[in-house]
Amino acid sequence: MEITADSTIYDLLKTKPEAAAVLFKFGMGCVGCAIARGETIREAAMVHGIPLEELTAALGIPA
Repeated sequence: MEITADSTIYDLLKTKPEAAAVLFKFGMGCVGCAIARGETIREAAMVHGIPLEELTAALGIPA
């Protein structure tokens, strides 16, 4: 499964468990969050006020 900015946080963590450390670095406590199942990486970046390009670059995924 290719992970992009439109993938859910849940799918990201399922595919790339090491991404949890990157999310924590940005102040995102998405691991274990109920919203993570339906919220996309793009939506999470917006909610947390994180530039999408910066987050996707750190995660190593396409924006």
